[in-house]
Amino acid sequence: MNNDMMNFMEEIEKSMVRLRTGDVVTGKVINVTDNEIMVNVGYKSDGIIPKEEISNDTTVNPKSVVNVGDEIKVYVIKVDDGEGNVLLSKKRVDVQKGWDDLEKIQESEALLETKVIEAVRGGVVSISRGIRCFIPASQLSDSYVENLQTFVGKSFNTKIIEIDRRKNKVVLSRKPVIENEKQEKRKEVLSTLKAGQLVKGTVRNITNFGAFVDLGGVDGLIHISDLSWNRVKHPSEILKLGDQVEVIVLDFDAATSKISLGLKQTIPQPWDIVKEKYNVGDVIEGKVVRLVDFGAFIEVESGVDGLVHISEISDKFISKPSQALEIGQVVQAKILDINIEQKRMSLSISALNRAEEEAEEKEFISEENPVTIGDVVNPTDEE
Repeated sequence: MNNDMMNFMEEIEKSMVRLRTGDVVTGKVINVTDNEIMVNVGYKSDGIIPKEEISNDTTVNPKSVVNVGDEIKVYVIKVDDGEGNVLLSKKRVDVQKGWDDLEKIQESEALLETKVIEAVRGGVVSISRGIRCFIPASQLSDSYVENLQTFVGKSFNTKIIEIDRRKNKVVLSRKPVIENEKQEKRKEVLSTLKAGQLVKGTVRNITNFGAFVDLGGVDGLIHISDLSWNRVKHPSEILKLGDQVEVIVLDFDAATSKISLGLKQTIPQPWDIVKEKYNVGDVIEGKVVRLVDFGAFIEVESGVDGLVHISEISDKFISKPSQALEIGQVVQAKILDINIEQKRMSLSISALNRAEEEAEEKEFISEENPVTIGDVVNPTDEE
């Protein structure tokens, strides 16, 4: 090798960067595969970042992190990995900067976006700024979390509640973020509510006295008396958890945030239908819904019951309605009286029976069966 060649090689050697384990250097990405990133760091051999040194998030694909031509900072793990390449790490550089970022975020009390990568005992592990963080199960939501696996792969905002760089420990909480979001949504909903307004919501809770409906961050109560125009023994007869309902705001107190809702008020009042649909003398078919000492109540329409007085149940003497009728029995009855103002309807079953008997008599005394007064006064005996 001549002097010129030796001098040239020496110049190249001098131009090469000198690397040591622990150095942080800037390099240019020259190739990216699904398993590694190749980087030119100005050394005599290229650097390799294996997948496990790219990010703490093992689900990340290298191709989604960098592109060929990008300049990135890397940490030198080994100058020679045994195959003549420099072993590099991106995540170790990211982690160093990540700790600085997390400490600043905690100090400013800002929100921190994180991605859940794993469910573990007592909570989940997430990645924020390249740092592995822990979110206890009790801090994932403002309600009980049954299945932690449902959070894996999801990203959301959190607050930092504990950080210890020396112990490599970061604890996050999503709970205050959710509570704050609900509070803001609550204010928004309350600012738009007014009596008489139709709103949509989801049945969140059912009690003996009514059903609570989530209107989008704020709950309103449908009292049992406002669920249906019919008598309701328990709200579960009308609604179930998770039902989507349209209700009307009956009353709203902005000071206490108490909201009274009505479900039955969203449909026509049954007695308004009666006024247009029924007349005295009409024959109706209904179901026996209640028996009392003085008679039986028949459901004529949903929300409209008519009373058959005990004296109008049967032509025969009965001491109590249950001697002739039973709950659930379908009967026909004649309307004797309608009082819309007092929401009362009087019915008669026996009147209908008498009408049927009279019709049968008229049918018997017809042209096919002529009967004269003489036949009645002087009947002829047949020999």
